[in-house]
Amino acid sequence: MTETGFEKAPARDRRRFPGISSRAYEHPADRSALVALRKLTGFDTVFKALSGLLPERSLRLLFLSDSVRVGETQFPHLYAMLRDACYILDLDKVPQMYVQQDPRPNAMCIGLDEPIIVVTTSLVELLDEEEMRAVVGHEVGHALSGHSVYRTILLFLTNLAMKVAWIPLGNVAIMTIVTALREWFRKSELSADRAGLLVGQDVTASMRGLMKLAGGNHLHEMNVDAFLEQADEYEKGGDLRDSVLKILNMLPRTHPFTTVRAAELKKWSESRDYQRIMDGHYPRREEDKDTSVTDSFRESAAHYADSVRTSKDPLFKLVGDIAGGAADMGGRLRDKFTGAGAGAGGGSGTDTGSAGKGATGQG
Repeated sequence: MTETGFEKAPARDRRRFPGISSRAYEHPADRSALVALRKLTGFDTVFKALSGLLPERSLRLLFLSDSVRVGETQFPHLYAMLRDACYILDLDKVPQMYVQQDPRPNAMCIGLDEPIIVVTTSLVELLDEEEMRAVVGHEVGHALSGHSVYRTILLFLTNLAMKVAWIPLGNVAIMTIVTALREWFRKSELSADRAGLLVGQDVTASMRGLMKLAGGNHLHEMNVDAFLEQADEYEKGGDLRDSVLKILNMLPRTHPFTTVRAAELKKWSESRDYQRIMDGHYPRREEDKDTSVTDSFRESAAHYADSVRTSKDPLFKLVGDIAGGAADMGGRLRDKFTGAGAGAGGGSGTDTGSAGKGATGQG
């Protein structure tokens, strides 16, 4: 998309993805939940009714009255980025975007009926042009996926839990829902990071932005490889006590830890899925209605199983070893009762092959 008169207009042409479905970049756990909700009859009606109970109208008025709305005459370089991101991801309606005075670098996409994107002044001052483009693409990815609906509900429920905290057991049920939503939303952040990469199409800029969120505007003091090594050390370091502490540290958060986000995005940028999208092969929105909920949940379950199997975390390794031991024990019991193991000591070629397959399965 071309913008004239903007000092910081897009510096280069980027690949566009006409009709792209958000399923193309969504994390498997995020995608399975979204597919299921989209299949629910009356889902949109329920949430529109719910919007009357949520403070969305109040939030819109708050941003309109106490923030700066991005447009052709205010923060025009951000407006050019926003339109460019919507053009690349083929989002028909450009969301409203506001810049809010806040010393904390942050961005969010909220709203039930229409998404609103909010970025803080600290974030605008922290990031360079290409880093900010990835952030804007990240938020547009939230809008395309419909994540703004769930973030708004999460904000509402979190506030509600605080208000009823004085009632004995009053917030237990609410906090159970909040905890589940936070886990879901953490996965949606990984999805949106991927959308940001599709918009910026510069993985180095995406890495720089995440590093700055962690360490501030000191790029000359930071190194991408060393930053990614931190993520690896975080995953595999320590013992079972550290694994439990990781879970406890993560529970109250809506975003994954920054080094983890960087490692996940780098891994996805080198994947076949990303390359296929860049080559023009991706799911289309027109096919969303035909998406199988069962297949989506199967993909999500497979992803979690693979994560446990390949994880370097001590707790996950223990779970994987126990699961592998159980599978091996189950196989031995099955062979015992079916007689499949008979003659294994005879050394025939067939029996040796079976033993070989069993060893491979354990690995």
